[in-house]
Amino acid sequence: MMFANLLRSTLKNTQVVTAGILMKHLQVKRSSTLQKEDSATKNAKGCKILIRSHIEPSHKADGFSTTYQGPYVYDSNGTKYLDALAGLWCTTLGGSEERLIAAATAQLNTLPFYHSFWNHASKPSLSTTKMGKVFFTSSGSEANDTQVKLVWYYNNALGRPTKKKFIALQNSISVMHQGFDLPTPFVLHTDCPHYWRFHLPGETEEEFSTRLADNLEKLILKEGPETIAAFMVEPLMGAGGVIPPPKTYYEKIQAILKKYDILLIADEVICAFGRLGTMFGCDKYGIKPDLVSIAKAFSSGYMPIGAVLMSPKIAEVILSYSDKLGFFAHGFTFSGHPVSCAVALEVLKIYKERNIVEQVQSLSPRFQAGIRAFFDSPIIGDIRGTGLLIGTEFTDNKSPNSPFPPQWGVGEYFGAECKKHGMIVRCAGNIIVLSPPLIITPQEIDKIISIFEKALKATEERVKELKSEKK
Repeated sequence: MMFANLLRSTLKNTQVVTAGILMKHLQVKRSSTLQKEDSATKNAKGCKILIRSHIEPSHKADGFSTTYQGPYVYDSNGTKYLDALAGLWCTTLGGSEERLIAAATAQLNTLPFYHSFWNHASKPSLSTTKMGKVFFTSSGSEANDTQVKLVWYYNNALGRPTKKKFIALQNSISVMHQGFDLPTPFVLHTDCPHYWRFHLPGETEEEFSTRLADNLEKLILKEGPETIAAFMVEPLMGAGGVIPPPKTYYEKIQAILKKYDILLIADEVICAFGRLGTMFGCDKYGIKPDLVSIAKAFSSGYMPIGAVLMSPKIAEVILSYSDKLGFFAHGFTFSGHPVSCAVALEVLKIYKERNIVEQVQSLSPRFQAGIRAFFDSPIIGDIRGTGLLIGTEFTDNKSPNSPFPPQWGVGEYFGAECKKHGMIVRCAGNIIVLSPPLIITPQEIDKIISIFEKALKATEERVKELKSEKK
């Protein structure tokens, strides 16, 4: 199984652990952002949790006790909601998978905690394979913070002390730092590959990709290739608005990176484990990364766990350098936490046993076609996505240059209408994101589509009212 050995890996010289994962694809970003993820407590049955809103400027944090069963959450009044966001892109197996509760309970009764420093490891994270290395973290953000340190360490080991800058995409999760004095000067930004929004008149997707690759090369040459360490990218941009790459984008970008010996880091925190209809987003788009970040669906959201996957070429240099220095000075108290690893291991078994990737491939045409059928709505500018992930952007006149005024709260109004009809979606300004649990049924997909339609009609009427008031 592609990831089954990940959690049974052997630590060597640090928390860098051996694992057999993804590495047939590995030649083988979310950097230091403060994640305001849902906090949760669970009981043994029904998974009781406390939900807090993913706070955005116009949102007031509200909390209420609820039960999470399958793809549904229930508030304290017993109101049932279809969770069309899978928690926060993560509860792929729904909220009441007994096998995961049992795995956590069994591990808590055996070894609830031990650290992974100084060559210690717990049984759930042990086992050697021949393929590559893994560094465990507790989240996608920690994984990407670790990526920065690992890449710097790697270049120091190779005697390249100036090769330290990172390039990320505009509008990606790694640049969402408003108010935090971030990103730091070593992080540069290149064009967002959003064809609908940024293509020139008459420019094809392939021509758009060529222009973006040319711009990336110009940025590299301007800064100096000897200063650029890595390019960080989500295979499909998630929190930035569900933005699939244009045709030939990664083919052209990877050629530039290879030309200037720049590492490619794939942020698979949202895309990995079947979301796009492939085990990894890298599989879908032909990406051959040097390093990969994973989290979220790694444990189906049941326990905090993330990881950095390293290609042999990276791992060998890091291990050799740490032997030379005598230690590897990076780690977290909860890296390779035995309970998190036990749950993640069971998740990976379930993915294989239930053919989750094939299930997504089977369901996604119904899901995608059902939402895309609303494209003719006068308030929808774009609908984009793949697999069980789709984004709808509200604009006026079908134009990316005619957004609705933020004070109208069009996206928030739509989200409130969805909730009124029993469905939770993500509202990011005028962009609506649907990312349901991967266990969703065809009937539940039809329910999503039905509620979407009701909310859309109400929102269309609301926009008409706002336009008339403006006159």
